Amino acid sequence: MSLEKKIIVVTGAASGIGAETAKTLKAQGATVIGVDINEPKNVDQYIKADLGDPASIVAAVEKIPNGIDALCNIAGLPPSKGRVPVIKVNFLGLRHFTEQLINKMNNNASIVNLASLAGSGWPEAGNQIRPFLTLRDFNGVEALCNEVGIDDERAYSFSKEVVIVWTMINRWTWRDRGIRVNCISPGPVETPILPDFLENFKDKLEKDKDVMDRFGRPDDIAPVVAFMCSDSSAWIKGVNIPCDAGMTAHVLTQMFGYADAAGF
Repeated sequence: MSLEKKIIVVTGAASGIGAETAKTLKAQGATVIGVDINEPKNVDQYIKADLGDPASIVAAVEKIPNGIDALCNIAGLPPSKGRVPVIKVNFLGLRHFTEQLINKMNNNASIVNLASLAGSGWPEAGNQIRPFLTLRDFNGVEALCNEVGIDDERAYSFSKEVVIVWTMINRWTWRDRGIRVNCISPGPVETPILPDFLENFKDKLEKDKDVMDRFGRPDDIAPVVAFMCSDSSAWIKGVNIPCDAGMTAHVLTQMFGYADAAGF
């Protein structure tokens, strides 16, 4: 698999999975444009942007050249930042950035959204998710959170649930141009924001760690993102790919009554 001559935009390229993804893409021959509020190291071009601010998003996209072959939406805020910033960046900003960039993307380009194992509750959250899928006003986040019952504790998981659903429903949105969209859901990963998750989801992560062999590393996730940017993934569309040491399988086998058969 080669990414030679491909131009790829990576949001959140300054740290964690975004930084490792930028490094991996460059190692496979891609030209990488990093979009972040902080300056990244392993990129060919840096564009500063606050993905919680629609005006900043528009200004950033104006600086990106035409001819983009893939977009990796990796930027995200952790739970401690509060419901309004988290939902703005993790979903509204991701969607707005993607939609603004579409006209600068090549035919047959790939969009890869970073979701999370934390978003696995999306099938039961439709009454909360649907109103956010139609929300376009960044200033309307707090009021809608109040209306549908999203508090600070739930906001991170919820933001990833919406990303997963938005990815699936847009599986064919840009089919006339061959542009595909998928997402990847990591389990707990050792990044600079892992301590935040340990603090906010302590009980749940303690249980997860008992089942997992270890927490993930950015270099467990970045190769999957790179594959989804490549031509080899061209027929994969609208899919949420777990990359979580088997945690999704663990959750599903428990949910549907196969836990005893699995030995856990």
